[in-house]
Amino acid sequence: MSRSTHGGAVVFKLTGEGPRYLLVEAAGTRDRWVFPKGHVENGETAAVTAQREVSEEAGVRARPIRRLRRVEQKQEGNWISIAYFLMAYIGRATPLEKRRIRWLSFDEASEALDLEKSRRLLRSADRLISLSKEEEPPRHRIRRAAAHFAEWLVLGVLAFFRPRGTRWKPRARRPGKPL
Repeated sequence: MSRSTHGGAVVFKLTGEGPRYLLVEAAGTRDRWVFPKGHVENGETAAVTAQREVSEEAGVRARPIRRLRRVEQKQEGNWISIAYFLMAYIGRATPLEKRRIRWLSFDEASEALDLEKSRRLLRSADRLISLSKEEEPPRHRIRRAAAHFAEWLVLGVLAFFRPRGTRWKPRARRPGKPL
């Protein structure tokens, strides 16, 4: 599919506890949480569509920050292509639809989203927000520490099982490059 048929948004607002992400209840499905999105109307760009849908579905005004990835999925038997945008909350608007909304932490939003494509989108948005704040979220530090521990463990096992009388030289590490 070469053109986006829908525009959607991952909207965030910064709080003292970290970023909160906007989810809306899916149309016609109680307790299913999704990112706001909708069909691109004639003369609209996907970004304008995303802003309009955020306002109509959630009653939120948001400013586009950056385009995220495009997601293709089946909806009512047809393939659609959704261009998603990272957007920052700037205020309230009057919603046109009666949908429940939730502002959730990364972990809560990740748990509430039922599609892996949506969770990947959330992770991308969270990384961008973390980079813009020049800080690394704890879960990324934990992953990095686990990778270093695994590397240490593998090197220890290799050293233990090397043939007697042979020397093992570790590979030279380039600055800024992980092994």
